[in-house]
Amino acid sequence: MNELDSRQEICRIGASLYARGYVHASAGNISVKLDDGSFLITPTDACLGNLVASELAHVSAEGVQLSGARASKTLVLHRSIYEASPQARCVIHTHATHLVSLTLQGVWRDNDIVPPITPYYVMKVGHVPLIAYQRPGAPGVANEVTSHIAQSTSAHTPIRGVMLERLGPVVWHASPAEASAVLEELEETAKLWLMSDRQATALSDTQIQELRETFGALW
Repeated sequence: MNELDSRQEICRIGASLYARGYVHASAGNISVKLDDGSFLITPTDACLGNLVASELAHVSAEGVQLSGARASKTLVLHRSIYEASPQARCVIHTHATHLVSLTLQGVWRDNDIVPPITPYYVMKVGHVPLIAYQRPGAPGVANEVTSHIAQSTSAHTPIRGVMLERLGPVVWHASPAEASAVLEELEETAKLWLMSDRQATALSDTQIQELRETFGALW
């Protein structure tokens, strides 16, 4: 997508997530990496439900703001993800209710916040590690996330998201629509698991292997 289309797509995705309750108030942010290596990112404290395309922050590949309203304080994290995962062209962070609630109650495992209870979770999301709480915008978070990306890539099970304890998920993919789909599947899986009182059992190794062989699931 060119810059104009990317601006419009960020606004469309933001409005869609807000309308369906995946984000609230001024929580969350979205960015897109452009073909020239620069970035578009939502402004700090912006409501994703009523973004204005011309007000999105345009930031150089080096992190220098070029135009628009002041960039989100999570810019360092977004840039680090793009550097660590070359396939990523969109990063989305929200404070999704069920996922944040899950971190308050206790995740399944530190390297997998929910068990693989549905086939689409395995295929569309994959492993999602927990990042221990740090204040919003803390620079140390970026280092932890990129470390997880490197480890998962080496293990040939690349991740598409992490969960920031008490803050919410950060997901990425090749387009805003695909990143949004990862976020939605992750939040809905957390909701299902909580609805089962965290008793729902994971798919078996045999069932997951079938998803690998049939659909190329990277689990």
